[in-house]
Amino acid sequence: MFEQKSVQQACEVLQTNPATGLSADEVQKRLTQNGPNEFAEKKPKSKLMMFLSQLNDPMIFILFAAAAISIFLREFSDACIILAVVLLNAFVGMTQEAKAEQALQALKKLSSPSALVRRGGKLLDIPARELVPGDVVILDAGRVVPTDLRLLTAVNLKVDESALTGESVPSEKNAEFTAEGEIGIGDRINMAYSSTSITYGRGEGVVTATGMNTEIGRIAQMISSNKDEMTPLQKRLADLGKLLGILAVVICALMFGIAVLQQRDIPEMLLTAISLAVAAIPEGLPAVVTIVLALGVSRMVKVNTIVRRLPSVETLGAVSVVCSDKTGTLTQNRMTVEQVYSGGALKPASQLTPDGADRLLLEGFILCNDASVKGSARIGDPTEIALLDMGDPLGLAREELEKQFSRINELAFDSDRKMMTTVHRAPDGKLVAYTKGGMDVLLARCDGIIENSQKRTLADSDRKAIEEAARRMAEKALRVLALAVKYNDDSATEQGLAFVGLVGMIDPPRPEAKDAVQMFRNASIRTVMITGDHKDTAFAIARDLGIAHNSGECITGSELNALTQEQLNERVEHLRVFARVSPEHKVMIVKAFQSQGYIVSMTGDGVNDAPSLKAADIGVAMGITGTDVAKGAADMVLTDDNFATIEKAVEEGRNIYGNIKKTVLFLLSSNFGEVMAMFTSIALGLASPLKAIHILWVNLITDSLPGLALGVDSKDKEIMKAPPRNPGESLFAHGGFALTLFYGAVIAAITLCAFLFLPVSLLLQNGTAVTLESIKGIFAADNILTRSQTYAFVVLGISQLFHAIGMRNLDKSIFRMNHLSNRLMILAFFAGLLLQIAVTELPFLTVLFGTTPLSLLEWVNLLLISMVPLVFHEMIVLIRFIARKAKAAK
Repeated sequence: MFEQKSVQQACEVLQTNPATGLSADEVQKRLTQNGPNEFAEKKPKSKLMMFLSQLNDPMIFILFAAAAISIFLREFSDACIILAVVLLNAFVGMTQEAKAEQALQALKKLSSPSALVRRGGKLLDIPARELVPGDVVILDAGRVVPTDLRLLTAVNLKVDESALTGESVPSEKNAEFTAEGEIGIGDRINMAYSSTSITYGRGEGVVTATGMNTEIGRIAQMISSNKDEMTPLQKRLADLGKLLGILAVVICALMFGIAVLQQRDIPEMLLTAISLAVAAIPEGLPAVVTIVLALGVSRMVKVNTIVRRLPSVETLGAVSVVCSDKTGTLTQNRMTVEQVYSGGALKPASQLTPDGADRLLLEGFILCNDASVKGSARIGDPTEIALLDMGDPLGLAREELEKQFSRINELAFDSDRKMMTTVHRAPDGKLVAYTKGGMDVLLARCDGIIENSQKRTLADSDRKAIEEAARRMAEKALRVLALAVKYNDDSATEQGLAFVGLVGMIDPPRPEAKDAVQMFRNASIRTVMITGDHKDTAFAIARDLGIAHNSGECITGSELNALTQEQLNERVEHLRVFARVSPEHKVMIVKAFQSQGYIVSMTGDGVNDAPSLKAADIGVAMGITGTDVAKGAADMVLTDDNFATIEKAVEEGRNIYGNIKKTVLFLLSSNFGEVMAMFTSIALGLASPLKAIHILWVNLITDSLPGLALGVDSKDKEIMKAPPRNPGESLFAHGGFALTLFYGAVIAAITLCAFLFLPVSLLLQNGTAVTLESIKGIFAADNILTRSQTYAFVVLGISQLFHAIGMRNLDKSIFRMNHLSNRLMILAFFAGLLLQIAVTELPFLTVLFGTTPLSLLEWVNLLLISMVPLVFHEMIVLIRFIARKAKAAK
């Protein structure tokens, strides 16, 4: 709003006097009215609330009900195990959530700690939090702007707004400018915004907004109001939990129906119903998924990626659009001279030599310069720093040159002249004046040109050659600066100059970014550039990186202002570059891609990226150049600031999701097998083949170990050649559901076979007909029922161990797998086997689990039965191989 008001109008609206500032009484009144110049803090969630929120899940409710019924029926061991599982999962979830968002605190840290103000006619240095609207603030080079200001005066004032707008070149300010209508932040040259920094010049401004009402404050509000969305895997698991919860309730209802029809004992059927409810719910799944994600996080640290939210790992695997900020992410955030026009020739800056015409060009640009580079300390305007960097490879430093060419006069740069002149005394006592500035204005003041170290008259052909060189640089979106020289004049007048040469500079792309963009293209992932920089510059970088190929794929912030969200949603498919955009635009763009069904990753490093980092499905911040605000808003931080690292992270994310999917299918096939075995047995009027504690043991221990091993299986080398998975894709897609049912049926069948083996054998030995009634009669003997349940328990547990080995790769025989590439699976197999032996053979555990010790022959027979899932795995691999061969032959 204030960019549309003149200095006088702004002072009238804010009721302040620029000459004296506000009085102490008025300051106190406004401080009470507007509050301090700081950000509102979000009330943190207590540990108790975090813990309780983990229990708000359908699967957990079913388990609570099962525990309550177990206590009622005095089955305390079952109840203790169920509650232990619930509390363990809640604790793991709470620990993860305890890493709460720190975005607002980071924004608060960014605020300038102090400000120089004029109050009651006096200059005072006060804490920035005490500023109020109407205060007059003094600005000079090196200071951070403490809050939003309408500039009153601006003397050669330049402000680095890259963290807010994304533009790499400091904004030249003009207090006399008045906007005629709504314009973007980057074009408001009469305003200075909170947390930006003064790189050059001086000025004064009147405070227009403080705290949450500043531009940075509005970003903070956008961050805090943007709720965390569930990731695709969280949504799938939540849906799965509801489905399994409904299934458990339906099964319990069916059991009661059967109990009434079969006139069974109701308390006994309650226990059976609990067993079935427990069988339907994979209790170990939440813990296994959390641990698999946590292990994935530790692996990602090795590829320079820090994950702040665990589910972000799997989200990466579904990413189909990478929206990247340009400055500092795709580019180096470091202006660099790319081309020079020296001695009448246009050439790369890398071909400069320290002699002849090049020497004059280098000395002129380095001496006519106020920047300073000492080691890692780089102070001054980025454009001037780039000119110093140009001389560095040739051993030319400003400090050393100024010892030979002392500066005796200067005419500072200003936005009206667009030039800067310095006068120096050479070692031989002669005077030399260098002028640098925009090519058009400087060339108009030249009447000569330097050729072979001598000045001659500037001909029309020279002008055309210079203009052609400048045009060719501009085609590549290079920022062009010209240099001229004047001898034996200490007045610093900018007339009668001799043209020396041109330099073209740009914030160049990161060398590795181009390869990363190509890798994303191979993986059917779209790269989109979003920047506050100018359209031509943005398109030049995008074209160089292979992001965009024609200007029709670019759009500016002013064009976006004319579009509604719905209109942008329709156009976004054909857009690759968004230039001159504001933070609101970035969020709008992310939402547009999301509306088309894309999973969106947003990368960035500036304050201006924070809202879009939060709005995206996954936000990725830069660790070195990134602001605390960006890191606080992001889901992941790249410790090496390398855009190419995102490609490695996406590959890791895809593998982790694939492994989690294998784990889920493996665990659910086990659960389905348990339910089918128990339901079939009870529906036939037989005793339950498994006790509730058996199922809990298999679900939590025997299944979880190989489940974890599947979760950390080795990488699929072909995974980055496949397109991203559909975000709406079920965990059971691509035959997963049929696979779960098939292996569940196999496991149910062999579990029932093991359960019925003993009674059927006894009946056959006695020559008695094998009927349901005769089997019931055999099971009336407790010792036979206990041994039969032990058989079923052992086969169920060990068959899962064999099944897990096959689940590593459904297209490869176990004889062709590299089993040493997953040593955890080997460990899980033998650990699971030993634990299963322990609960069957150790006396104190046999009492707890209601099992009975087995002979060596019984163990051998049960092991052979348990290997059946692997036999079917080999058959499926063979069938798939034949099908692929037949398809290839066609």
